[in-house]
Amino acid sequence: MIGRLWLAARLAATVVVAARLARAARRPEPLTVGSAAPSADIDADATISAVIPARDEEDRLLPLLQLLATDRSVMEVIVVDDGSRDGTAALARDLGATVITGAPLPRGWVGKPWALDQGLRAARGDWVVCFDADVEPSPGLARALVERVQADGLDMATVAGRFVCPTAPLRVLHPALLTTLVYRFGPPAASPARPGRVLANGQCTAARRADLLGAGGYTAAAGNITDDVALARSLASRGWRTGLLDGTSALRVRMHTSAGDAWRAWGRSLPLPDVTTVAAQVADGLTLLVTQALPLPRLLLRRADALDLALLVLRAGTLAGTARAYERRDLAYWLSPVADSAAVLRVLWGAIRPGRTWRGRTYPRPVPPAAAWRSP
Repeated sequence: MIGRLWLAARLAATVVVAARLARAARRPEPLTVGSAAPSADIDADATISAVIPARDEEDRLLPLLQLLATDRSVMEVIVVDDGSRDGTAALARDLGATVITGAPLPRGWVGKPWALDQGLRAARGDWVVCFDADVEPSPGLARALVERVQADGLDMATVAGRFVCPTAPLRVLHPALLTTLVYRFGPPAASPARPGRVLANGQCTAARRADLLGAGGYTAAAGNITDDVALARSLASRGWRTGLLDGTSALRVRMHTSAGDAWRAWGRSLPLPDVTTVAAQVADGLTLLVTQALPLPRLLLRRADALDLALLVLRAGTLAGTARAYERRDLAYWLSPVADSAAVLRVLWGAIRPGRTWRGRTYPRPVPPAAAWRSP
């Protein structure tokens, strides 16, 4: 009896993941720079403000500011200096950015959404495109993104970029961590039917300034460490159409410098503990265990069955599918399934013991929402 129940659970998890991965066949076209966008419903004269939240980013900010300084489609570049203890503000001023000295962190707010909210309210453009300090956009990306949002009828979009992984251990671990997201949410796409399954990437976002201000700015994500997903889910529950676009040909991301860095920092947010109900976290965790963590160990232990082999074939397909998300795809990348079990365990541990410290600040323990996001 127990064996039959276990097999049924494995079959159900496999069907769920396969259905999510099948969405790749109908996902939107990747975001590109320089391609002609449809002319209907696009305001080609809309002004754009670039907003960058920054806390101790002197070592990473230079490439982004240099690229934005040459982008004529960006009306202004605003850097919100969130209490930096290094030369972030001086560097930004030297490269022509408008620097806003961040106000003290209010009670109940996390640093990044507070910085973004200040930048949003200081911006003067029709559209606000926000960048993290560790990204390098192609020239013209801001304009291409704004036009794509309009062409697709979106209210807000975030962009998934191409990761730069400088070490071999990182190129093994990072794709395994990324796969935990793909197995739970599928490939980049427009909003799913349920706001509680919306995914977003706060490294690059775009929204019409007046509309976002009218929705309260970043107050919906004020207390969330995973502020990007919190904001997107809150807006989706109010009827906003959000999208996560594939920007791997237009946006480079220098997110982590080592496997240890990715394990600590990305592992902190991957479980999405503050925006996902306990029930959903349990369901996602069990799905990852069955479909990603166990097939390879079962094969090595000579316990694999036909379902395990099917899941390993599916995993090889996802490895091919996520290859474009990495700048360097050497042997380390193709060996990344060996880190799948560790990646899943990191997600499970992060759900049980959520990270509380970020950028030198310690926040209250994240509390999962009592119920899934629902449209009013």
